[in-house]
Amino acid sequence: MDAKASGAVMEETPRVPTGDRAARKRLAIVRAARTAFVRDGFKVGMDTIAAEAGVSKVTVYNHFGNKDALFLAVIGDALEEALGAAVEGTAARLQDIDDLRTALVWTAEAWVKGMIRPDVMALRHLVVNETMRFPELGLAWKRSGPDRVRPALLDTFERLIAEGRLDMPDVEVAIIQFYSLVLYPHLIHSAYGVGLPQETTTALSETGVDMFLTYYKYRPAQDTP
Repeated sequence: MDAKASGAVMEETPRVPTGDRAARKRLAIVRAARTAFVRDGFKVGMDTIAAEAGVSKVTVYNHFGNKDALFLAVIGDALEEALGAAVEGTAARLQDIDDLRTALVWTAEAWVKGMIRPDVMALRHLVVNETMRFPELGLAWKRSGPDRVRPALLDTFERLIAEGRLDMPDVEVAIIQFYSLVLYPHLIHSAYGVGLPQETTTALSETGVDMFLTYYKYRPAQDTP
């Protein structure tokens, strides 16, 4: 195999550094990249990111290969930081389906709190702007964001349907409607650079859940024949 062919193979299958020291460097790169992407947009250079992470540009490429892969890692890290506790809390609270309203209101408020963080909203806008060029960004955002709470909601709604406590013919549509009531208004307003006041956020969460449960005829356990 000639040197050129060998180089192509090495580029396609880079050896990602491992070990504790490498993990610390990787985290430093991701955190520096998040700051740089939010501040400068996707046009920011890898040399800038490397300098702000305190590593060489070669180290950045050794860990991520290219800017697209680094941005995917930034998305995953940012959404885990913003939503990890909300995802875990939702799953725990939805185990008590006798208090579904409280669980869903908590979920709505925790989800909104994580998603409207300025750095998360800035990353979301970058994803929207770059999705036409790089469709995987949108899929990564969906997997790391909205899709993470879906299994807990799906399981809870299906259990309640089986118990005769919800009239919900299409669970997938219902989950989208739930997001639409409690989260999407914030995303729409953020596109105009406008945040909603806390009292509006609380009202959207509480009345949104009430509308959702009323429409799907939720019945507490004691009201079920």
